[in-house]
Amino acid sequence: MKKLLLASTAATLFSAAAFAEEVKVGVILGYTGPIESLTPDMAASAELAFKEISDSGMFLDGSTITPVRADSTCVDAAAASAAAERLITSDGIVAIMGADCSGVTGAVLSNVAVPNGVVMISPSATSPGLTTVEDNDLFFRTSPSDARQGAVLADVLEEKGITSVAVTYTNSDYGKGLSDAFAASYDGEITINTSHEDGKADYSAEIAALASAGGEMLVVLGYVDQGGKGIIQASADTGAFDMFLLGDGMYGDSLIADLGDVVEGSLGIVPWAEGAGTDAFNALGEAAGINVSSAYTRESYDAGALIALAMAKGGAATKEAVAANVLDVANAPGEPILPGELDKALKILSEGGDINYVGATNVELIGPGEAAGSYRYYTIKDGGFETVSIR
Repeated sequence: MKKLLLASTAATLFSAAAFAEEVKVGVILGYTGPIESLTPDMAASAELAFKEISDSGMFLDGSTITPVRADSTCVDAAAASAAAERLITSDGIVAIMGADCSGVTGAVLSNVAVPNGVVMISPSATSPGLTTVEDNDLFFRTSPSDARQGAVLADVLEEKGITSVAVTYTNSDYGKGLSDAFAASYDGEITINTSHEDGKADYSAEIAALASAGGEMLVVLGYVDQGGKGIIQASADTGAFDMFLLGDGMYGDSLIADLGDVVEGSLGIVPWAEGAGTDAFNALGEAAGINVSSAYTRESYDAGALIALAMAKGGAATKEAVAANVLDVANAPGEPILPGELDKALKILSEGGDINYVGATNVELIGPGEAAGSYRYYTIKDGGFETVSIR
């Protein structure tokens, strides 16, 4: 009998090993470029979800997920597309967590992901233009569209009684889309609405034009590690504006570290969440050494988790399984799943049950697969970001 049991155990182990595999998922983010201070924690958050899935031993007969990073640069569409192409043709990835900035995300989607049938789940590409892009149902995002961010920015100003502003935005799909959304929602006077280029050493000409137009406040819809920060520095150097309203691309610890008192009292919004799922992610992330207060960490964890759970739902480590099952695992009906409960989700799916992935951001994918989402309205006070409200 003992020999029979040993033989049976060995056969079971051999069968599991035969089906277990290394599953590669691309993590395309701007490790260089205008948001490079944000992307290490974003990548680590997505990879935390992959590790949780792999460590469970319950993913597709004991398979594991290996993340493969590639640099989107955030701004160079050709470089981002080439990086994505390498991930698919050389590394054999089955899905992409990313990209990050809207312009490169659209380029990778159209040039690489759609032709190859590969799903992309972006944690941070927020341009309204991505809502209607031709994506063959392969594009999803865990952050809300800037169509809503523009309205929230306008609400903040109106609540503060600000009736005239100057606007500067980064010259990109993201910047233009957000500035248009804001302009469509704001009932006050926009004295000037003009773009700025990233990567310049001197923004004195841009701030001179903004100051000449005037306004009670300067709305900065740029990037925290590039032109947006340069615009604020130029304003401080000339005394042009002393109050700023910041879009989500300006949220980051490096803003306060580099500009300190200059941005004290400024206002801003960034996609955010609160509740049991957020608390659970914060505990997991902090234990893993992730700065969970950084932008888009929660959205990145959720994007990674959705990719893995879609494969589990489909019973295969394939791009087709991801594409067919993202919406099923993301939305009701099903057992609610929080961060740290991915093993529970895998068990339910293996038994043929349904899950409703709530995640770190109260995930609910609407319309063409994008998040309804919520925002943190904050003020910069005493050298830190202080929450005013979640809306």
